[in-house]
Amino acid sequence: MPEQYDSRPYDALLLLSFGGPEGPDDVVPFLENVTRGRGIPRERLKEVGQHYFLFGGVSPINAQNRQLLDALRKDFTGHGLDLPVYWGNRNWAPYLTDTLRAMVRDGHRRIAVLATSAYASYSGCRQYRENLADALAALGAEGLPVPQVDKLRHYFNHPGFIRPMVEGVLTSLAALPEDVRSGAHLAFTTHSIPTAAADTSGTPEDHTSDGEGGAYVAQHLAVARVIADAVREETGIDHPWQLVYQSRSGAPHIPWLEPDICDHLEELHGSGVPAVVMAPIGFVSDHMEVKYDLDTEATAKAAELGLPVARAATVGADPRFAAAVRDLVLERAAAERGRTPERCALGALAASHDLCPIGCCPARAPRPAAAGADWRGPAEAPA
Repeated sequence: MPEQYDSRPYDALLLLSFGGPEGPDDVVPFLENVTRGRGIPRERLKEVGQHYFLFGGVSPINAQNRQLLDALRKDFTGHGLDLPVYWGNRNWAPYLTDTLRAMVRDGHRRIAVLATSAYASYSGCRQYRENLADALAALGAEGLPVPQVDKLRHYFNHPGFIRPMVEGVLTSLAALPEDVRSGAHLAFTTHSIPTAAADTSGTPEDHTSDGEGGAYVAQHLAVARVIADAVREETGIDHPWQLVYQSRSGAPHIPWLEPDICDHLEELHGSGVPAVVMAPIGFVSDHMEVKYDLDTEATAKAAELGLPVARAATVGADPRFAAAVRDLVLERAAAERGRTPERCALGALAASHDLCPIGCCPARAPRPAAAGADWRGPAEAPA
């Protein structure tokens, strides 16, 4: 096997995602899975689920993951990479534990894991690792072999993730009316999270220069700068930009990252900005929080203000992203074989770590988390 397409020691790739309902009857059970242990009444979940009911109770995320699966398999086959690809979700079918059980029964024992979350945070990294630990413990309790799983590094600054987003912003700028295009501002959006979670995301070395925001904010800012710079080089126009947030879901008294996209649109309109491109850099695909919070809610706010807006596409199943995943698998495989692979990264930040160190994106309460420096197997909780 040529070195450049040698995936050893891995014998399979697991696409690990959040999951979403695929019909009206799925919405409340799905939300019960997402909020399990928080004591949220069923009636409140029905209210929260209205966003899904507006779209027939179907989240786009599962269909988009199927498209990404197809793109990955096509890319791997086209490059002679004999690595089967499976898919499992945290909160809806196909469930993670069921998928890992199938993988083990198919004979797989060393599994690379790609999470559909590009940045460091508790909910975007460690929680996936906790779910992996729970699934491995379930396999062990069933008497099945417990495979080794290795989560691939954060890919926020990989060229195959960033370049499709640059193209998406350029396309959105071109879609704006010509008389407002040159003065358009770029609003780079991502999911708001509690400031306490943001401040402890990643490791201290990953944090913003002022020590606030943690790796979550620092990584998004780095990506936004790369995209804005690329847009300036392509268009010759230095479009002002800002990192803003969306999809807040916490209690009002708990501080979350701000400003919210709708508040930001109001502020820009009040200051005379003629148009805005909303670029959801924090999301891999156009799932519900893009379709509702941006395409529905924020777009309605802009219409109310009389502010022209365009929404840039997410990466989704872009072939360049599929190629990036192949690159991540082969990079990690080479490292596991003792090689020193070239790690592709754009912008001011280096490529992320392979193995999450102890204390990275800490949990609210101690729980085992697989695929990190603190993992000792399904029978052992981390120190």
